[in-house]
Amino acid sequence: MNARQLEVFRAIIRNRTLTAAAAALNVSQPAVSKVLRHLESELGYRLFERIAGRLVPTAEAHLLFKDADRVFREIEVLKQFSDRIRDRQVGLLRVAASAPASFSLMPTAVRRFTRRNPAVRLAIQTLPAEEIAERIVIGDIDMALTMTSVTEPSIRNDLLGAAGIVCVMHRNSPLAEAAAVTPEMLRGQVLISYSSHPSPGKLLDQAFAKAGARREPQIEINMSIAAAPLVQQEIGVALVDGLIPWTNFRDVVVRPFRPAVRLPIVLLSSAAWAPSRFSKEFGRDIRAALSDLPQRTE
Repeated sequence: MNARQLEVFRAIIRNRTLTAAAAALNVSQPAVSKVLRHLESELGYRLFERIAGRLVPTAEAHLLFKDADRVFREIEVLKQFSDRIRDRQVGLLRVAASAPASFSLMPTAVRRFTRRNPAVRLAIQTLPAEEIAERIVIGDIDMALTMTSVTEPSIRNDLLGAAGIVCVMHRNSPLAEAAAVTPEMLRGQVLISYSSHPSPGKLLDQAFAKAGARREPQIEINMSIAAAPLVQQEIGVALVDGLIPWTNFRDVVVRPFRPAVRLPIVLLSSAAWAPSRFSKEFGRDIRAALSDLPQRTE
């Protein structure tokens, strides 16, 4: 018994005649009769008898109808749910981001997306890049925004742009008067920055080496946002990504770092699965949000 046969059987039971059933289904009476004959042939027993010119369900039909009606109602519920998905009345998008993107790009992208899709549920997590990659591989996350590429065959890397490393300091710092900060100018300063293990730290080490200096952060951080309260307390100056809106923090001044060090802004997704339409939409919203922040990506 397939779904169409089930629909015709149910319509005949409920409408009592082939003519009324055909009208209810918006098809011809011969079409209904043909489906009924095929169904009875597959089942191996009669479902209706003609008695005094009327179509009367058999005892077997009455036994079958209760469960058949329940199954068809479940199909109707499933169709309604499918229609809601089509009409954007239901959905789930799971997004992760590293801390810089969470503070800068995500709010704008989320605002754009939710205005168009108010019924879609967003699950947003702020995670380190290493954990993001693992979550995408196992299917816990649909897409993610990071500042490092992932060399994993099952992960798609879409390079959206780049963010420069900046020097973040308290407004009372002597370096606040400089147009840009160089490795030489950081001698004698308490340096807050990444360790040499993650990609940003390696790139900074290379920049210092080219300038004939050695980068030795006295305070190591694994997330750039951790530098904000340290700088506000005048503990030191920080070399961190420029994607975070540092000027939103009280008493904090931002200056370019030279030589320029640029970090990629990467949209990660699974290479094993086709992206959903919501993923595609959110990806466009992230790109739009990035275009609104040119001063942080130069």
